[in-house]
Amino acid sequence: MSALAWLKTRLGRSSIAAPAPARVGPADAVLIATVIALVAFGVVMVYSASAVFASQQYHDGQHFLVRQAVYALVSIVLMVLLARFDYHRYRPFTYPMLAGAVGLMLVVALGFGRTVGGAARWIQVGPVNIQPAEITKLALIFWLAYSLSKKADRIRSFSVGFLPHALMAGLLMLLCLKQPDFGSAVMIGLLTFVLLFAAGAKTGYMLGALMLAAPVVFALVAGSEYRMRRIRAFLEPFEHRYDIGYQISESLMSFGSGGVTGVGIGDSRQKLFFLPEAHTDFISAIIGEELGFIGVSLLVAAFLVVVWRGLRAAFRAPNDYGTYLALGITMFLGAQAFTNLSVAMGLLPTKGLVLPFMSYGGSSLVVNCAAVGVLLNVTRARIDAISRETKSDEREMPGKSGATPTRASALGGAS
Repeated sequence: MSALAWLKTRLGRSSIAAPAPARVGPADAVLIATVIALVAFGVVMVYSASAVFASQQYHDGQHFLVRQAVYALVSIVLMVLLARFDYHRYRPFTYPMLAGAVGLMLVVALGFGRTVGGAARWIQVGPVNIQPAEITKLALIFWLAYSLSKKADRIRSFSVGFLPHALMAGLLMLLCLKQPDFGSAVMIGLLTFVLLFAAGAKTGYMLGALMLAAPVVFALVAGSEYRMRRIRAFLEPFEHRYDIGYQISESLMSFGSGGVTGVGIGDSRQKLFFLPEAHTDFISAIIGEELGFIGVSLLVAAFLVVVWRGLRAAFRAPNDYGTYLALGITMFLGAQAFTNLSVAMGLLPTKGLVLPFMSYGGSSLVVNCAAVGVLLNVTRARIDAISRETKSDEREMPGKSGATPTRASALGGAS
């Protein structure tokens, strides 16, 4: 029995493998409100963090604000539309989505993408830059959810349950490393590991894979000069204050300057060309300076709400496919937020992962909101499925109507 199946059994919520019902209940209002609040707050903070830089670089202080606002509007509309689109209908498109993602990754891995900072991670389509790695993570989640939900008891088999998923993850990780994008490669491995564990893959296989991967990861880090510089900057940021540790030192100073209540929105000093990437990877440092410990605490609390509601959706999904989708998306969003905040606070070496819903960038924002849209559809209680289970319970326990909690009480509502 898989880990999630065991937890569902303990909570009295079994998995339903019935076809998708026609009628559904409301989506999770708490999750919707939290994500929209994060997106709106992100637009404000992008403007605050980028206005001076945009004025100097583009002679327009609202350069990034206008673009982020457009991205935010498109993303929220997409999220609402996907929340109304039954997630079961993605199954026939699983392999085309995965193939398309692999194709985009090949484009950038072969050097045809747009190169920024020594890494070819983007494909430029007119004024829009697409980052294939973000799309690939979402496509991988769809494929893993589809594949693992079909395997059932065969998931414990090496040749059927473990090897195909490990090989696909390995291919995508190699394509990420070719760009190079070490952070996305690690994220793909982590997503695969978590979903395999949740589905019930043999622990021995996964531990064996970790043991094989450990020396490879060490070689990739130790054999790369720029990765070793990041490790040294992480361990001794202020010893390399004006060299390799400059960015993390400025970030820590930004958090420290904010104190408890912050210096006020718009009054950050670090964004005045002291902190690089202030409106992208290190936007949380500007939040810490302008809104202080209280602002950062509320930001962390908002992401914890997203993770909580995502895990809640996974446990209450009407079938394994929905469970794996919800778990993968929750892990995708939560791990990004944790990594970004940890890097900005000096708890992890510097990596190029944005803060979901907050950092400037259309590709990331659209993909993250699309993922939330799918998650919201999973949260919508399947009314027909509830009715089928209720009738089945009544047939099995005649004369005890109302004595046993039904799935309607377990799934109903968005609270």
